Amino acid sequence: MKDFMFIFRGGMPADMTPEESQASMQKWFDWINKLKSQGRYVGGDPLLPSGKSLAGKKPMVTDGPFAEGKELIGGYFIIKAASLDEATELALKGYPDFEAQGCVEVREIMKIPMP
Repeated sequence: MKDFMFIFRGGMPADMTPEESQASMQKWFDWINKLKSQGRYVGGDPLLPSGKSLAGKKPMVTDGPFAEGKELIGGYFIIKAASLDEATELALKGYPDFEAQGCVEVREIMKIPMP
């Protein structure tokens, strides 16, 4: 099995009621528990919306990120799958925020041997 990262963008609208927010979180917990029971879930966390950006030849630190809400990275999972196609299928069948216009990017994690 290889390691893959699910990168989550957009999704949960800010104007959700507490009941809608709880129902959405339950979908996430159900998906995580399903992946855990299959031995596929390695870890993951939501990300706070604020942070710092560093860029340039002489790096300048700025507050950020400044992406639109639908582009903002909200969190990630690391999962195990045999192939990119299998990891993609796991996201297709489980990601709970498609109906909220969320997006999930699926990327294989490259292993680099340390000297």
